Amino acid sequence: MKRFIAVLFAAALACGTALAQVSGGLFRGGPMEVFDEADTRLMMDTTYQALDRPTIDNQALGFENPKTGHRGDVTVLRAFDSRGRACKEVQVRTEAQGRKGDNKLYFCSVEGKWRLVGDSQL
Repeated sequence: MKRFIAVLFAAALACGTALAQVSGGLFRGGPMEVFDEADTRLMMDTTYQALDRPTIDNQALGFENPKTGHRGDVTVLRAFDSRGRACKEVQVRTEAQGRKGDNKLYFCSVEGKWRLVGDSQL
Protein backbone atom coordinates (compact mmCIF):
# COMPACT_ATOMS: atom_id res chain seq x y z
CA MET A 1 0.00 0.00 0.00
CA LYS A 2 2.85 2.39 0.85
CA ARG A 3 4.36 1.86 -2.61
CA PHE A 4 0.92 2.41 -4.22
CA ILE A 5 0.57 5.78 -2.45
CA ALA A 6 4.10 6.72 -3.51
CA VAL A 7 3.34 5.95 -7.15
CA LEU A 8 0.14 7.97 -7.03
CA PHE A 9 1.90 10.92 -5.42
CA ALA A 10 4.54 10.73 -8.14
CA ALA A 11 1.75 10.98 -10.68
CA ALA A 12 0.41 14.01 -8.82
CA LEU A 13 3.80 15.69 -8.95
CA ALA A 14 4.26 14.84 -12.61
CA CYS A 15 0.83 15.77 -13.91
CA GLY A 16 -1.21 17.49 -11.25
CA THR A 17 -3.99 18.56 -13.58
CA ALA A 18 -4.71 15.08 -14.87
CA LEU A 19 -4.51 13.54 -11.42
CA ALA A 20 -6.85 16.12 -9.95
CA GLN A 21 -9.44 15.16 -12.55
CA VAL A 22 -9.26 11.44 -11.76
CA SER A 23 -8.30 11.49 -8.11
CA GLY A 24 -11.75 10.29 -7.04
CA GLY A 25 -10.99 6.85 -8.45
CA LEU A 26 -7.37 6.72 -7.33
CA PHE A 27 -7.70 7.92 -3.75
CA ARG A 28 -11.06 6.43 -2.81
CA GLY A 29 -12.03 7.40 0.72
CA GLY A 30 -9.06 9.71 1.36
CA PRO A 31 -8.78 13.49 1.24
CA MET A 32 -7.26 13.48 -2.24
CA GLU A 33 -10.52 12.06 -3.54
CA VAL A 34 -12.11 15.48 -3.11
CA PHE A 35 -9.07 17.65 -3.93
CA ASP A 36 -9.58 19.82 -6.99
CA GLU A 37 -6.86 21.01 -9.37
CA ALA A 38 -6.02 24.04 -7.21
CA ASP A 39 -5.77 21.87 -4.06
CA THR A 40 -3.41 19.48 -5.82
CA ARG A 41 -1.29 22.33 -7.18
CA LEU A 42 -1.00 23.85 -3.67
CA MET A 43 0.12 20.49 -2.27
CA MET A 44 2.69 20.04 -5.03
CA ASP A 45 4.07 23.58 -4.71
CA THR A 46 4.36 23.23 -0.93
CA THR A 47 6.16 19.90 -1.32
CA TYR A 48 8.75 21.44 -3.64
CA GLN A 49 9.19 24.43 -1.30
CA ALA A 50 9.85 22.06 1.61
CA LEU A 51 12.32 20.02 -0.43
CA ASP A 52 14.20 23.12 -1.59
CA ARG A 53 14.83 24.34 1.97
CA PRO A 54 18.53 24.02 2.74
CA THR A 55 18.11 22.84 6.34
CA ILE A 56 15.99 20.20 7.98
CA ASP A 57 14.18 21.63 10.97
CA ASN A 58 11.07 19.42 11.08
CA GLN A 59 8.96 22.54 10.49
CA ALA A 60 5.74 21.86 8.66
CA LEU A 61 4.94 24.03 5.68
CA GLY A 62 1.19 24.35 5.43
CA PHE A 63 -1.13 24.88 2.52
CA GLU A 64 -4.82 25.68 2.36
CA ASN A 65 -7.18 26.51 -0.46
CA PRO A 66 -9.48 29.28 0.85
CA LYS A 67 -12.10 28.41 -1.77
CA THR A 68 -12.47 24.76 -0.71
CA GLY A 69 -11.05 24.75 2.82
CA HIS A 70 -8.93 21.73 1.87
CA ARG A 71 -5.53 21.84 3.52
CA GLY A 72 -2.47 20.00 4.63
CA ASP A 73 1.18 20.29 5.47
CA VAL A 74 4.53 18.98 4.33
CA THR A 75 7.43 18.26 6.68
CA VAL A 76 10.93 17.18 5.69
CA LEU A 77 11.84 14.66 8.37
CA ARG A 78 15.45 13.99 7.42
CA ALA A 79 18.05 14.38 4.73
CA PHE A 80 20.35 11.56 3.67
CA ASP A 81 22.47 10.29 0.78
CA SER A 82 21.52 7.25 -1.25
CA ARG A 83 23.35 5.90 -4.28
CA GLY A 84 25.31 9.14 -4.52
CA ARG A 85 22.18 11.29 -4.51
CA ALA A 86 20.88 13.81 -1.98
CA CYS A 87 17.57 12.49 -0.64
CA LYS A 88 14.90 13.58 1.82
CA GLU A 89 12.18 11.77 3.73
CA VAL A 90 8.95 13.78 3.64
CA GLN A 91 5.71 13.52 5.57
CA VAL A 92 2.63 14.78 3.69
CA ARG A 93 -0.58 15.27 5.64
CA THR A 94 -3.81 16.21 3.91
CA GLU A 95 -7.31 17.04 5.10
CA ALA A 96 -10.54 17.61 3.20
CA GLN A 97 -14.19 17.33 4.20
CA GLY A 98 -13.37 15.53 7.44
CA ARG A 99 -11.03 13.04 5.77
CA LYS A 100 -7.38 12.89 6.82
CA GLY A 101 -4.36 11.39 5.10
CA ASP A 102 -0.78 10.92 6.30
CA ASN A 103 2.01 9.55 4.09
CA LYS A 104 5.80 9.32 4.31
CA LEU A 105 7.55 9.57 0.98
CA TYR A 106 11.14 9.69 -0.27
CA PHE A 107 12.53 12.16 -2.80
CA CYS A 108 16.02 12.21 -4.31
CA SER A 109 17.74 14.81 -6.42
CA VAL A 110 18.13 13.45 -9.95
CA GLU A 111 19.80 15.73 -12.49
CA GLY A 112 19.05 18.73 -10.26
CA LYS A 113 15.34 17.97 -9.80
CA TRP A 114 13.51 16.32 -6.93
CA ARG A 115 12.04 12.97 -7.91
CA LEU A 116 9.85 10.68 -5.86
CA VAL A 117 11.55 7.31 -5.31
CA GLY A 118 10.31 4.04 -3.93
CA ASP A 119 11.93 2.06 -1.13
CA SER A 120 13.68 -0.20 -3.67
CA GLN A 121 15.37 2.83 -5.29
CA LEU A 122 17.03 4.01 -2.09
